[in-house]
Amino acid sequence: MPRGGHAASGPPPDPNSLKSAKAVQAGGWTTLPAEGRTGPAPQWPLTEQTDREADLWEDLWAKPQAVAWEALEQVLEVALFCRTLAEAERPDCRVDVKKMIRGYLDSLGLSVAGMLRNRWKVAPAAEVVEQAAAAPVRRASARDRLRVVPSGEGT
Repeated sequence: MPRGGHAASGPPPDPNSLKSAKAVQAGGWTTLPAEGRTGPAPQWPLTEQTDREADLWEDLWAKPQAVAWEALEQVLEVALFCRTLAEAERPDCRVDVKKMIRGYLDSLGLSVAGMLRNRWKVAPAAEVVEQAAAAPVRRASARDRLRVVPSGEGT
């Protein structure tokens, strides 16, 4: 049996791990805007677009991941995903087409595993930031949570 690493072997990166913290500081993670990409979707790059493909195209280009796709010039990949997804929705679709969808979800960062592998994270929405600011500040460690009792008070 062959050994060694594969492209998707091992656990996906974790932005909260200590090892990944160094990558975050070095600019290894991309933060995507919670409100998604603004502006119109790019022009459809493939041959005739169906109504379903047009709906998927508009929806996908409004997602936060679309900011990264635009920067990486992945217009063709997103179009191929739209076409494949529209085909996979038909009842007579082959199983291999449905398997291709999973690959597209990961490579385009549309699944949780895909977001982690691409080292993308979505910025918290404004409401979440406001709630976090209002929440009480937690202490840093278990040692900090230990209360010092002055002598004579606990007896």
